[in-house]
Amino acid sequence: MEATLEGFASPHLFSGSTLDSYTSGVWHASALLADRVKAVRQPYSGASVTDLQAQVDAVDLDRPLGDTGAALHEVARLYLDNAIWFHEPTYVAHLNCPVAIPALSAEVLISAVNSSVDTWDQSATGTLIERRLIDWTAGRIGFGPGADGIFTSGGTQSNLQALLLAREETLAGLGEPRDAVLSRLRIFATAESHFSVVKSAGILGLAADAVVAVATDGDGRMEPGALAAAIDGVRRDGSIPMAVVATAGTTDLGRIDPVAVIAGICAEQAIWFHVDAAYGCGLLVSTRRRHLLDGIEQADSVTVDFHKSFFQPVSSSAIVVRRGETMRRIAVHADYLNPRTATVPNQVDKSLQTTRRFDALKLWMTLRTMGSEQIGDMFDTVVDRAHQAWEHLRTDPDFEVLTEPTLSTILFRYRPGPMSVEACDELMPRLRQELFRDGQAIVAGTTVGGHYWLKFTLLNPNTTMGNLKDVLDLIRGIGVRLSLPGENPREPMTGETTTAAVMA
Repeated sequence: MEATLEGFASPHLFSGSTLDSYTSGVWHASALLADRVKAVRQPYSGASVTDLQAQVDAVDLDRPLGDTGAALHEVARLYLDNAIWFHEPTYVAHLNCPVAIPALSAEVLISAVNSSVDTWDQSATGTLIERRLIDWTAGRIGFGPGADGIFTSGGTQSNLQALLLAREETLAGLGEPRDAVLSRLRIFATAESHFSVVKSAGILGLAADAVVAVATDGDGRMEPGALAAAIDGVRRDGSIPMAVVATAGTTDLGRIDPVAVIAGICAEQAIWFHVDAAYGCGLLVSTRRRHLLDGIEQADSVTVDFHKSFFQPVSSSAIVVRRGETMRRIAVHADYLNPRTATVPNQVDKSLQTTRRFDALKLWMTLRTMGSEQIGDMFDTVVDRAHQAWEHLRTDPDFEVLTEPTLSTILFRYRPGPMSVEACDELMPRLRQELFRDGQAIVAGTTVGGHYWLKFTLLNPNTTMGNLKDVLDLIRGIGVRLSLPGENPREPMTGETTTAAVMA
């Protein structure tokens, strides 16, 4: 390999002269993946962190294999053989979905062409496709023709951008020096809200107590009366309401806050209203449950995560705003990128990112192949299955279940009659860890009201009640074994979630 006056001749760069290598590499990768998936019988291999760390550490990154096929086989051993497979029907842990095949076809095009949809001269039609999908999503929300938005990397980024826009709109309306009021801005959310609300407040330079916790009703939904009282209290203290965050699909309970009522309070108080529908956005295309999002059309901004309930590969999310002009609050111009005199569509003005993948193509391919109604039916199916699982758990004497699901999450735990609450709380993290080590099924865990619960999160329409009963039988068997005398407690898995968000 050597550089010449004509250029650097590399067989590894995608171009018209290397198409044979490209097609061979893509075919080899897809064949190898298919071979592995055919053999998959459970969501995880059960390999330990220690074993996998040793295998990864043994690779000398400064000594290339020199061949794509060899590298793929090494990756298959390290990664595919020990991947977490979300398509397996006994994976029921987090908000991860099996992905639509049309979207995977789009990934091939996105990766090879490598468009960046920040400016027109890097994406052309890609910009128009993304804008059309934002318009389509805005229409599903119920926004009018003045709506706008942008694709993002995920719900955390979408929530951050929504609160950034809320901050800028609030500051512009006050007309006071930024430094004089920034520490007085307040965000209202519940303890069930996504942790990114608190994280965003810190990133935005707000005070440590900027997020005000609003009480919930007995069902875990924001209590409108408590919200109104919290807003009044903040104003009396000389602080400034900046935004209210309602959740359409909380992470643990899948609850949907009373969006329409909250919207009325925000309109009356002139406060930015954001709806985090990262989980519940599948209801936008539901033929049976769309009414659960009534009032969302009154929001100022909405987070949607297509890579949850629209069955898209990560990443595929968006922030959508009712009044498009609010997006311009964050525009920064650079002559080399987006000069003020530009006459073509320009997405970088509206995004927190500059270089940005053409992730919108995945949703476009999915809608053009399957249609929105089929996506909605798939989401309705997982919600139906959650209700069936709840009914089953209610009648099983070895388990207790917390509350009836709204969407597709169920909190439950193994607790046969003689077991005390304290013993159950100690057992559940150990039980979950043992289940993960076995690899046949994966469930999530969380803490509610000071007690540890296991969690089914259903986002796979191929998961049957038979699959869930099999998982419960595995849990029951492990529970019996761990309850025997002489079983030593083990350290619980890291990364547990909790509804006790740190809020002022």
